[in-house]
Amino acid sequence: MGDDRIVVGSLAGAFGVRGEVRLKSFCAEPADIAGYAPLHTPDGRVFSAIQITGQTQGSLTARIEGISSKEDADALRGVSLLADRSRLPALPDDEFYHADLIGLPVHDPGGQRLGTVRAVLNHGAGDILEIARPGGATVLLPFTLAAVPLVDIAAGRIVADPPEGAF
Repeated sequence: MGDDRIVVGSLAGAFGVRGEVRLKSFCAEPADIAGYAPLHTPDGRVFSAIQITGQTQGSLTARIEGISSKEDADALRGVSLLADRSRLPALPDDEFYHADLIGLPVHDPGGQRLGTVRAVLNHGAGDILEIARPGGATVLLPFTLAAVPLVDIAAGRIVADPPEGAF
């Protein structure tokens, strides 16, 4: 919440031997990632220019300013790419950046605290909230309107109506 940068992708290693990279985009339109440059890494590196060169299974291929060899690209495998929030589009009321959900407290409809959002997962069938319970256990909750009827980013809370026995 309140972060000024959002993770928009990650580097997935080299593509070829001349510094081209495989790039995993987390954007609704994968190629849009290039338009959010400059992109930052968590350790402070900045990539000013990104040129999408193609697509491969599960990722884009790209040339990124500052990466000029296979070794450079492979050394950055798994590194997250963050864009300034101000460069990203505003979202409709029923869509959220994962960064805005992580850390929010989750309450049931009666106000009892269930836990805190630890992560937002997606394994192909839809988003799932990973909720850390007091004491350390985690619960996975489908991020659907039925299970999560209210997300109030401004108030900093989520109301969940989990299936019986989930908590």
